[in-house]
Parts: sequence; C-alpha cells; structure tokens
Amino acid sequence: MRFVLGLVAALALSTPSAGWAKTAPRPVHRPPAASPGPHSMVAAANPAAVEAGLKVLRAGGTAVDAAVAVQATLGLVEPQSSGLGGGSFMTYYDGRTHKLISYDGREFAPAGATPDMFMADGKTMSYPQAVLSGRSAGVPGAIAMLYMAHKEHGVRPWSSLFGEGERLATQGFVVGHRLDYILSSPFPPQNKAPDVVRYFTKADGTRVKAGDVIRNPAYAATLRLLAAQGPNALLRGKIARDIVKRLSEDPTPGTMTLADLAAYTPIKREAICRPYRVWIVCAPGLPSGGSATLEALGLLEHTDIASRGPADPQAWLQIAEAERLMYADRDRYIADPAFVKVPLEGLLDPAYLAERAKLIGDHAGPAPAPGTPPGAPSRGADSTLEPGGTTSFAIVDKWGNVVSMTTTVESIFGDGRMVDGFFLNNQLTDFSYNPVDKDGRPAANAVGPRKRPRSAMSPLIILNKDGSFYAAVGSPGGPSIISYVLKATVGLLDWKLSMQDAINLPNLVARGDSFTSEPARYPPGVVDALAAKGVVFRPGFNEESGLHGIVVKDGHLEGGADPRREGVARGF
Repeated sequence: MRFVLGLVAALALSTPSAGWAKTAPRPVHRPPAASPGPHSMVAAANPAAVEAGLKVLRAGGTAVDAAVAVQATLGLVEPQSSGLGGGSFMTYYDGRTHKLISYDGREFAPAGATPDMFMADGKTMSYPQAVLSGRSAGVPGAIAMLYMAHKEHGVRPWSSLFGEGERLATQGFVVGHRLDYILSSPFPPQNKAPDVVRYFTKADGTRVKAGDVIRNPAYAATLRLLAAQGPNALLRGKIARDIVKRLSEDPTPGTMTLADLAAYTPIKREAICRPYRVWIVCAPGLPSGGSATLEALGLLEHTDIASRGPADPQAWLQIAEAERLMYADRDRYIADPAFVKVPLEGLLDPAYLAERAKLIGDHAGPAPAPGTPPGAPSRGADSTLEPGGTTSFAIVDKWGNVVSMTTTVESIFGDGRMVDGFFLNNQLTDFSYNPVDKDGRPAANAVGPRKRPRSAMSPLIILNKDGSFYAAVGSPGGPSIISYVLKATVGLLDWKLSMQDAINLPNLVARGDSFTSEPARYPPGVVDALAAKGVVFRPGFNEESGLHGIVVKDGHLEGGADPRREGVARGF
C-alpha cells in the first residue's frame, strides 16, 4: 500500500496550468514490443467518428490528435450529445512518462450571470423554460481544451485534423437510429425549438428519419475556420458575434458578451488518483464527477463485493448503497473549487470512507443524509436538475498514450439554438436553480459569474500498480454517469469481466429514495431478491449509458462499446 500511495503522489503534476499559450516539450515516443492484436484503438459512439480517429492514428497521429478528429465528427453526426458549442473533460495518460493529466474544458457562466437567473416571480423556472432560454448557455470550452492538449501532446498539424468532419458535413452523413429515436420522442422540449425543427425538416416538409442523408455546409465552413484559426475562430470574430446575437434573442435572452467568449481559458489540473485494490484509478479534477466515482469505489473497497459477482443480489445492493451515500455527499459539497471550498481530501479520506461504508448493510433503508467529511463547510441542500445529452470516447495510440474524454452540450441538442451549423449548450442548467435552500443556506453549486457548473462526467484511466496503463472507460448519462462508470469499473476490476461484458451489465442508479435499473438484464431471481432487500425498481427517467472503453489484455488492446447506443471499438 505504501508503494501504491507513493506512486499516486509521483503521478500527480506539481503545477497546474491555466492557459494554452505555454507549450510543454513533446515526449520522445517509442513503440512497444510487437505482440498479437491491436496496439492502437478508438472506442466511440458513432462508427464515422471512430473511423475519423483511426484515420489520424494511421497517419502517425497521437491519441490527442485523434481526439480532435473524433470530436469534430461527433459534433456533426451526434449533435444531440456533443459538439463545438459544448464542453468536456479529458483524462490523459502519457505513455512515456506515465503521468496523468486532467484537462478541463467545462463551460463557464457569463460575467452577467446571477444566482437567481433561473428564478421568475420568486419561483424556479420550469425545465423547458430554463433550457430553451438564452440564459442556459455557458461559454463553450471543448475546442479550446482540445487545442491546449494538442499543443502539448499532438504531433500532426492542427489544421489537418478536421478533414473527415468537413467531408461528411459537405457530402452528407446518414441519420442513425438513435438520432431518429430522439427526434420522434415527445420528451425533450428542444425538439420543438425552431432551429431544431428547421435543421431536421426535409424539403418536402417531413422530418428526417434513419437512413436519410443530412448535409451541413455551415458546419463544414466552421470546421475550416477552426482548422485555420484554432479556438479563436469560435471565441472571437464572426462566430462569436453570431453566438452572442443568437443568445440575446427571445425567449428569455441571456447575458453572454463577446468579452465572455474572449475570456474563456481551459484549465490543466492534476488528475485525481486513488488506489483501488491492486490498481490506481485516475479521474479528472473538480468540478467533474471523477471524485464522486472515486468515493463510491472507496466505499466498495470496504465490502466483499470482489468475492461476489453479477448474479449475487448482495453485490448489487452494495453498489446501490455506495451510490446513495456518494450522491448524498456529491450533491451537497461538489462545485467549482475556484469559487467554493470543496472538502475533496475529506471525501476521499480513508478513515471517512471506512466509517461511511459501515452504513452499507444487507438491506436498503431510508435515503442517507450527507456525511460530514473532514474540512466540510456548512452547505444548503441542492436543487440542481441535471438532464443528459453527452457522449464519451477512449483512444490509445501506438506509443501508449491514452485519452479518456467525455464531452457534452448538456441536454438533447443543448439549448436548441443553432449557430453556424452547430448547437449551443444549455450547460448552465447544471447549476442549482435555487441559490439557497429552505433554511437560507447557500448551495455549493449556485450560479456565479465565470463559475463552472458541477458535472457528473467521469472519464477514467486505470493503471496497474507499476504505473502502466490498464484500462480507460467513460460514459454519458447526466447525473447517472457516475453510476454507469462505477458499474463498469466493478465489473472489470472486481468481477474480472471483459470490457464488453462489464459494459453490458445492468445499469443501476440509486440516488436518495429512487432506484432505477434495467430489470430484464439481470440473471433470474436477482430482481426479486433485491426487492426483498428494499431495492425496488421504479419507473424513472435516466439517459441511457453510452459506455466506451479500452483495456489491455495479453499485451494488446481490447475494446468495448455500449449496445444501448450505436458505437464501436476498432483498432489496428
């Protein structure tokens, strides 16, 4: 254990950076010894995006080079989930130095944002009213973050990484079944937003369906500008003016200005790494969901779940109870550490986790209250609504560099407003709608100028105890992301499943008094046994998982893609 803790300390970066102007020296890459099976791989939610990434890798690009191409393509073919107008978190592993880096491309609120911006007449806005307003969009950060990472870990010219996305936007891409399903769903209010209706309506007045081809010349033009100018094309100039203009329009105009866009800077933070049994699990820094995933793993380490398996109801009860404890803490304390004190070390303190884990028994009782970790300030109850609309991918290049990245426009099609071929985000609805609770105590995740909203995104990288890469996994799913990633990690590490089988496991989301899951995916008898233990599945909305991961097996890479979506894992 001393060795593992020492390695964790060695993996941490000594000085986080707040800008992208300073370029770190590029490592000297050395290919690994030859062995059967692929040594480069991309796992993502759409085959076209996977091929875009593989094309870059085959041309000698790094994992970060490929990530730029994957994101540019996903923003076109999967616009309901991520895009140029959104944000992201990346966990990066350097194959030569074994260092872990966390890149924060989370959007921040405009300078004119106020804690009560989602209040109207003393009441919180309805979800559709808040999401479709001009107030819901934060300053987009995904492209600026990728630019920062590329300057430090890319080898292919930035301008060369957008070609596949531009080609598909010009020639057209085929509408997939998931996009068709979302467009036909009555749930997301964005489906009725004028820009969404306009974009997905054919010349004959009917809505596009699976198999139809969509061309987006405006998106192609935007990619050309990004290729030539980097993030400045998005945060300054014509596109920036178009963003400000669109967000200033009714209903409920926002406050974003050109100065807000020009002020955006991605952040390089220390990755948060903690030992879990014989591995080291690393996640992006706050305000991501990485610390919450690590807390849940820390709780499960005090159980006997590793000696059980997916057919054991007690194992699923342990997962459910760990999630409930974790969510209670996360919802009370996690927020942007630049604005509020977050008791991160206390939440991950071994003594605190050991004591908290004593609440995991053989039966699920009432919803647990937040704990009081060391260093915890007094915080009010949270009233954040966290809709889903996200995607996640993993990439490994031939030098052993790894990207685990989750990226989002927040809800389905973001705020429903399109600018220059892409949708803007509604990320600010990840803040607490009410800045104080009923007792007047401030919510940690209240809105604030230039503040980054709390996130559940948790792209993990898992290391062997010697610091070598073992696996990468992440998922979309709104607040359920943490549960999805936790389940896959337990399946992979504790139950020794393949990446694909770990992804295929039932999703179980336990938060407060709510238990939602996929009853048909459990082995016979498990659902009834869980009900007898107090875990009764009730209907509820959770965005489906979109887990994608890569693991090292016998010296080569094996990937997994969530069958609940349309993704694939391919390598060479």
